[in-house]
Amino acid sequence: MDNRSLAFHGLAIKRHADAAAVASLTGLGKDVVADVLARGVATGRVVEVRDAYSLTPLARVALQAGYDKHFADLRQDDAFVAAYFAFEKVNPQLKGIITDWQTMDVLGERRANDHSDQAYDNKVIDRLSALHERAEPVFAGLARGLPRLAIYARKLEAALDKAEDGGIEWVSDIHRESYHTVWFELHEELLRIMGRAREE
Repeated sequence: MDNRSLAFHGLAIKRHADAAAVASLTGLGKDVVADVLARGVATGRVVEVRDAYSLTPLARVALQAGYDKHFADLRQDDAFVAAYFAFEKVNPQLKGIITDWQTMDVLGERRANDHSDQAYDNKVIDRLSALHERAEPVFAGLARGLPRLAIYARKLEAALDKAEDGGIEWVSDIHRESYHTVWFELHEELLRIMGRAREE
């Protein structure tokens, strides 16, 4: 991918973000991303609202159309495809952990977790840590096929470290690069690479 395609790709994953966030996701320099996005605004491919950017519908379609070319080699790489399917096997486990983080069983009913029960939260974080350990070889396999994907593993480990240190907002808060947020973005990246749709 050239810089413009990669910046647009990162913005599509982020959906609505500033240049720094796109740079952090793609590995491009912030100034490079800022220039690409500014040019995108000037040519009608990108919309800017309060210093945050998003792709226009036509730009999203054009980006999607280019994936067959950009990711053709990865789609034929047996090791990368195997790592992708390994990720998909772990993904439902992560979903279950996040469900148990956000809700809890109270007298037979699922209710929102208000995080007042520290022992309960600690058990869920322990499960998240165990899942992360199991998934590390998967992350490594993905990064062997596309080194840029190592960014996600570093972000996931950083979020997990903060959660284990007591920053419970780093488990699933959508307003930061929490574990769940980064995992969701990695999944979105992989679906785009593989030309697959997210299953709801």
